[in-house]
Amino acid sequence: MKFIESARPYVFALFRLVVGLLFTCNGAAKLFGVLGGGALPFGSWPGWYAGVVELVGGVLVMAGLGTRIAALICSGEMAYAYFVVHQPQALWPIQNGGELSALYAWAFLLIAIVGPGAWALETVSARTRVRDRGDARPAEPSENPLTTL
Repeated sequence: MKFIESARPYVFALFRLVVGLLFTCNGAAKLFGVLGGGALPFGSWPGWYAGVVELVGGVLVMAGLGTRIAALICSGEMAYAYFVVHQPQALWPIQNGGELSALYAWAFLLIAIVGPGAWALETVSARTRVRDRGDARPAEPSENPLTTL
């Protein structure tokens, strides 16, 4: 069990990276018509703007820069997509095709609450600043971000 506990921050970092990458791919598909998507017309509401949020927000979450704010914006976008686009069609996500929007909304909310975790550029940057100033002990990468709430 100790191995599982010590692996938790790194597994969460992988979760953040995968969610950010997949969201970035959704944005790139909407904006540029790559990866099997069709490019939306410039400035079309709400799809083109959603693509911008998905591309930029996904990259920020994946890189671990401004993670909490970016994840909160991405979560809000997906909640909007669910309640405005999907939920009027039927009550349950399985009925209205909104499973992906609901999952992204909750995944990004989790990332916004927990924070970037290990392997995030903002975490590395904070450790470097602490070391350069000569302050007390820098944050350890093995500290569990899920228990420091």
